Amino acid sequence: MDLSGRLVVVTGASRGIGEATARSLVEAGARVVGVARDAARLEGLAAEFGLVPRVADLQDPLEVAGLIGSVEREVGPIDVLVNNAGMEATEAFWEATAERVAAIVALNLLAPIELSRQVVGPMLARGSGRIVNVSSLAGCVPVPGFATYGATKAGLTHFTAGLARDLAGTNVRTTCVELGPVTTDMLVSLKRHAPTDRAYRRLYRAGVLCDLRPDTAADAIRDAIRRDRAHVRLPRRAALSAQIAQIPRLVTNLITAGVHEAGG
Repeated sequence: MDLSGRLVVVTGASRGIGEATARSLVEAGARVVGVARDAARLEGLAAEFGLVPRVADLQDPLEVAGLIGSVEREVGPIDVLVNNAGMEATEAFWEATAERVAAIVALNLLAPIELSRQVVGPMLARGSGRIVNVSSLAGCVPVPGFATYGATKAGLTHFTAGLARDLAGTNVRTTCVELGPVTTDMLVSLKRHAPTDRAYRRLYRAGVLCDLRPDTAADAIRDAIRRDRAHVRLPRRAALSAQIAQIPRLVTNLITAGVHEAGG
């Protein structure tokens, strides 16, 4: 997809991967609507590089409801949705409150599913579009302290795979982005939980993981949109875990190919 003039919505755009992605897409010629809770931060980014700010708390179902429709009425048809907003839950599961678990599930899983539901109909009607879901390698490997977070990312990855099957034969595409540790505030936070920190140190020493820069992830997302890629998996040295987890889906896709066609 040529990004010049395209309208892209990026959630979690006020910092980290979301900010870097919004910036990279604007540099590529896209018009970017950045969604986040931090109004002041969004306004600063709007002044800095032309992001269109949209303040919304995606943990609140009332603010998620109708968000896509209101953006399309006020700004224009959405060509690409990047579901990036997320939060970590780095703690022993039994220490988590019910409220915290609900907030993580709402932001990491329910919000991207609902925003995808809102945007996919208009995209199908226009005959084009892309939904990019930013997941995590924590969705396919168990790490201490990540029970809830990993579950939401596993759900998001599988949702994206299922959505891609629903969209087979259309010109609306999906991209699943599975990332390892990225040097953001989230990475600093997760290392405060000792078992998680020790697990990451072992993975670093084994050469399985390395830290990613937000702009590296952002540029990979931009290039995946440009080149019609279904997957982004970084760092490359850790991609094998995600590829192995993908095997049952690939086998099922082969067996069920053509089911959307009459008589399939």
